[in-house]
Amino acid sequence: MSALSFKEPDRVPLFLTLTMHGAKELGLSLKDYFASPQNIFEAQVKMQKKYSNDFYCGIYYGPIEIEILGVEVIFPEDGPPNSGDPLIKKFSDIRNLNFPHVNKCKKLKDVLKSISLLKEYSKGEVPIVGVAMSPFSVPVMQLGFDKYMELIYQNESSFNELMEKNKKFCIEWSNAQLDAGATAVAYFDPVSSTTIINREQFIKTGYIIAKDTIKNIKGPVAMHFASGRCLNIIDLLPDIKIAMAGVSILEDLQKLKAASYGKFSLAGNLNGIEMRSWTTDETDEIVKGAIIKGGPGGGFILSDNHGEIPFQVSEEILLGISETVKKYGNYPIIK
Repeated sequence: MSALSFKEPDRVPLFLTLTMHGAKELGLSLKDYFASPQNIFEAQVKMQKKYSNDFYCGIYYGPIEIEILGVEVIFPEDGPPNSGDPLIKKFSDIRNLNFPHVNKCKKLKDVLKSISLLKEYSKGEVPIVGVAMSPFSVPVMQLGFDKYMELIYQNESSFNELMEKNKKFCIEWSNAQLDAGATAVAYFDPVSSTTIINREQFIKTGYIIAKDTIKNIKGPVAMHFASGRCLNIIDLLPDIKIAMAGVSILEDLQKLKAASYGKFSLAGNLNGIEMRSWTTDETDEIVKGAIIKGGPGGGFILSDNHGEIPFQVSEEILLGISETVKKYGNYPIIK
């Protein structure tokens, strides 16, 4: 809370977004791991202690939000669960799209159970972060990427209809997680990044949608661009009333910090893909560099830049990140 208030705490907070590594901790396949809220609870508690992590990750997997609509979820052996064939085959299908209530979905109730177990266990001493896909980004799974781009640019009425339905669900789902005990919600919105759409289009779409949605979420919200760039739109983000933004390794952390300081905090921006092949020395150097760039003055949480650390990142490297934070992350930051 000190860091988020632009004060310097005892050290830079560390958020290792370990959505899948709990399966390794419990000796389970990813599919079996995500089958029980007790698994996620037990693994998050173990990993928080093991890696000196400063939060519990209440996140399961992105496609859970369309799995409840009947879409298949594919579980690879060594990677994040992914969505199967899109639900919406033609734009007219949007008219018949109806989300079930959160309390009627076993998968979502499992997530809420994990969060409530973590809340009860932590007694409020460790923050818990939930997640909701933004109404503007979830259609990549609902329609497929190419079809969704066509919808944005060529069918305004169907686009608006889909956004209204997605906003309603996003608000309900976010607030349900907060009610269950989540401290904050990560609003994942990669399509709003300038990696995918330009500033002008963002102003017309993702920006308005985020404002309309986030104002109805009854708790702190972090807008996460999931590796996408946001420096060219960072001046617009304070109007959305976010507490934090997840930023990309593709942009300069010092520039991002200078543009956001005092308005909202940053989380980032370690490269999870490259992290899979880091050496111990590289880990030390890269993590130290991020701390020096982002840490001074607070307003910064060290994390990966995507919001999910790849399954292939080793325990050795995760422990190395944690130890480097303890070594170089104490305030005042020494360059």
